[in-house]
Amino acid sequence: MSVEEKLYSDIPPTKLRNKEEKFKPAKTNRFWLTIASLFFFNMLQNRFFAFRYKGSEDSVEKGVPTILFAPHCNWWDGIVMYNITHRIFHKEIRLMIEELNRFPLLRRGGGYSVCKKSPQTAMKALKYSVDVVGDLKNILCIFPQGIIRPPHFRPMQFQTGLAYIAQNAVKRYGKVNLVPVAIDYCFFRDNRPEVVVNFGKRIELTDFKGDRKELSHMLERSLEGACDELFEDISKGEVSDYKILFKQHLKWYRRIEQRLKRIDIPPVADV
Repeated sequence: MSVEEKLYSDIPPTKLRNKEEKFKPAKTNRFWLTIASLFFFNMLQNRFFAFRYKGSEDSVEKGVPTILFAPHCNWWDGIVMYNITHRIFHKEIRLMIEELNRFPLLRRGGGYSVCKKSPQTAMKALKYSVDVVGDLKNILCIFPQGIIRPPHFRPMQFQTGLAYIAQNAVKRYGKVNLVPVAIDYCFFRDNRPEVVVNFGKRIELTDFKGDRKELSHMLERSLEGACDELFEDISKGEVSDYKILFKQHLKWYRRIEQRLKRIDIPPVADV
């Protein structure tokens, strides 16, 4: 009898490896961004039937640094955030990736490393985050739970890295906007799943009198609210007001099925 592997761990990968890893910043250029944009979009199109989203209109304010923060439940989250940044907001992504040393090519797409072996090494990534969020051609994307959690995990518990970045960005740039992003993967009426995204209410931060834990708790509640709203929409099938980034054509057998449904078959007479 096979033994099921442990799906989720409370210990970050870099702590498990217990190895000092050198910090690596993002290293983008036009060529690699074009390749990454095509590659990551194609990955979604090959695996998912559609990509739906709502609430993006008021998410990014012109001239103000923006941070998108989302839950992290699976491998696709980073790919989804990349496409949100590039194809919805038309910006470059800056994404903290703990496994970047295993996949260094992701630096070309906007990823940068973080090593959580010690607070001192992790601080390099946090300080770099404050630097890059001020470049308005970028959008900084963060998974503030710090580790992968199961889908719909509650209660949400953030590490204080996001609060550190936000507070220091405010001190340096005067204002920063934080946008909670709820992401879900579900089946509707097709045989392939869909990506469904809800952008929560934008949080405009110009000052915060409390400490990082208080700010983290406030951000936890805002992301939970966005996720709960998305879950309610999905549970009721209310996605008609969602915009569509892409939607596949129905397979041939689904087209036949749709046509058969439109045929008005007369009732069979009683014998």
